[in-house]
Amino acid sequence: MRRVVPLRGGTVQDHVALAEIELCGDLIIAASAAEDRLSLESIDEVLRVAEARAEYSRE
Repeated sequence: MRRVVPLRGGTVQDHVALAEIELCGDLIIAASAAEDRLSLESIDEVLRVAEARAEYSRE
């Protein structure tokens, strides 16, 4: 078994990667709860695309 030693002795947090992992988890949950394939509109809703677009346009 290979052991991975953390660099610098601490926890490294990549906030972008953590956000992507959370969105992937949300998609997995939505897909597992759906009876059929998720539509593009459903995927956009799960990923909160409309909210992100609105926030981006305010900047």
